[in-house]
Amino acid sequence: MILVLFALFALPGCSSNSDNRHTTATTVVPPPPRQQLYIFTMPSPKLPAKPDAQNPNFNPNSPLLVFNLANGQTFRENDVVAIDFSLANAKLKGDGGEFRVRYIVDDEEVRWIDRWEQVLVTGWLPGKHTIRLELVGPDGWPAGNGDYNVSTRELTITK
Repeated sequence: MILVLFALFALPGCSSNSDNRHTTATTVVPPPPRQQLYIFTMPSPKLPAKPDAQNPNFNPNSPLLVFNLANGQTFRENDVVAIDFSLANAKLKGDGGEFRVRYIVDDEEVRWIDRWEQVLVTGWLPGKHTIRLELVGPDGWPAGNGDYNVSTRELTITK
């Protein structure tokens, strides 16, 4: 009997095409904050690159890029992160050579460094981030030399 009474009251309300019988609550969820990085450069001391560990595939006469940022480093939210590197046996295009340095922050857009300068980055959101740095040869491919010339660093930004 209760089932029949429920059907008499509930089914006519659901079968109508009138928009005034049902109300839908809409929740507006704002998108997460988007990281807006600010990038500027300053002169680098231009110290020659020295490999930190011997690799059997390392050739001291080939181009070498060493990323001078410790992996797993922690910064505060308003700190500036320096993308600093050292080179050996390679000159960048802006300095009269044939090489370029490609860097990618958090798998977003590719950016290029054509002069041997420090790249300073600010505007980080708190959380984990990655920076990938590659020495790219005249053929457009990363210049291989052991485990060097392509480096990825993870860093953490805290509030």
